[in-house]
Amino acid sequence: MKTIFKKYILPATLLLSVAGSGCKKSFEELTKNNNVPNTVPASLLFNGILNDIAELPDGQKEIYAQYYLYNYDYYGNNRYDLGGGDDYYTTLKNVVDMEKKASETGGGAINPYEALGKFFKAYLFSKMSLEMGDIPMTQALKGLDNLEPAYDTQKAVMLQSLEWLESANNDLGQMIAKPNDFGTGEGAILKNDIYFGNDLKKWQKTVNALQVRLLLQLSKKTADADLKVATRFANIVNTPAKYPLMESNADNLQYVFLSPNNFYPMNPNNFGQSGSRKNTSSTYVGLLTQLKDPRVFVTAEPARDLVDNKKQSPTDFASFIGANPGEDQGDMYNNAGLQKYSFINRKHFYSAYTGEPSIQIGYPELMLNIAEGINRGWAAGANAETYYIAGIKASMASYGIPETGNFNAYFYRPGSDDVKADKNYDVYAIAANFNTYYNQAGVKYTNDAAGLTRVLQQKYLALFRHSGLESYFTFRRTGVPVFTTGPGTGNSGRIAQRFKYHDAERTANAANYQAALQSQFGGNDDINSLMWILK
Repeated sequence: MKTIFKKYILPATLLLSVAGSGCKKSFEELTKNNNVPNTVPASLLFNGILNDIAELPDGQKEIYAQYYLYNYDYYGNNRYDLGGGDDYYTTLKNVVDMEKKASETGGGAINPYEALGKFFKAYLFSKMSLEMGDIPMTQALKGLDNLEPAYDTQKAVMLQSLEWLESANNDLGQMIAKPNDFGTGEGAILKNDIYFGNDLKKWQKTVNALQVRLLLQLSKKTADADLKVATRFANIVNTPAKYPLMESNADNLQYVFLSPNNFYPMNPNNFGQSGSRKNTSSTYVGLLTQLKDPRVFVTAEPARDLVDNKKQSPTDFASFIGANPGEDQGDMYNNAGLQKYSFINRKHFYSAYTGEPSIQIGYPELMLNIAEGINRGWAAGANAETYYIAGIKASMASYGIPETGNFNAYFYRPGSDDVKADKNYDVYAIAANFNTYYNQAGVKYTNDAAGLTRVLQQKYLALFRHSGLESYFTFRRTGVPVFTTGPGTGNSGRIAQRFKYHDAERTANAANYQAALQSQFGGNDDINSLMWILK
């Protein structure tokens, strides 16, 4: 059988057309991987942002707040040789993309992602500014369109943050009142919320709690006519219908740890490695014992030298001893080895994989912030003591301490082999009575400077292991509680006042970086210089 081959000759114009069409794809098209997603929905970006903003315990920030101290230099130190501040610009770019995706997928001009985008921008830009001072904001996040953004003043950052929060509150209020009026597509529906299960009412409360927090950070700027600190504060406190506020610990913006995928930073797996490499600080434990505060029985353990060798009662407040943060670290290591200091409570923090939720913005802090603002005269007619008491009670309740009655204290027995096993803990019944505690002279609120100090002390106690640098910021602003210094804290016996700018700014944005240093700190990126908000 003969096979016949036929030849077909195509016109030259057709050949050129075919060949030309194969070369018209751009580099981006040729390198696109069609086997993976090329667009990300707003809800997925939202979920990533929520994870990015979480500030978790067991890091250097609680060292700077003098809650907890390294006693072994292999793991870290207690020095105030502050480096660069936090860099949230990548997260903020995702916020902008989230807003854009929501708009492109059916979200109205007002939608949940747009409203919460304002919250995230206020939250993250204000944090970076509180750490470093002036920062790029207005010209930031533009990518290739502006690789060298100018710095906004700290006042501009804080004012814009307050405006974002005001707008976010208004937008959320409208969506809560009329949930079906703001788009029908994917971009109109909040999803993937790991904090509040997509509850806009709780987010609105958080937005207003952050605005109160920022107003307190501006306590030295009440005379500024642009900021209107006292007016804004009074409007929030006195207009609950427009500015809903957190009502209990159930409203906390808190990061919850899950097993087996997301362990609390301190857990049975790392107890043997790190359980004795840090000890409590006298700044924190000393304030608790001075006030005979029952929270010490939940967050700390007695110094075993006093209990085992000196035969003091483990439930005596005098048995709880924190190390002086200024102590030479070698001396602290030796004293910790001799069991002269209190360690963090192993039952509460180490015995399980999920620990306690990490509060980012919480009800106890909000109540105490409002008490502070009222004490400062920002809301005439409001009762500071009511908020003060609510804040203390909420903090104690978060540790399982009743207003009246008994609770159990668990202290890890020396030489035990398993931090998870109940048999390795000595258990003591502790009697609690809030009225007895509250009526102490060092606790009971008074409407004067001493009362303000007590509010600030209680806020410090309530923020133990929570909310990142808030306690450091409050100390820096008010001097309460007293932070101690010495050889162990470095920096020539000074508490640093700010973090340095990111290293990349010196090279990638040199002209604007130098201009910002010159306008604020005499040309030096000095950790001991005062930023605008502290003057």
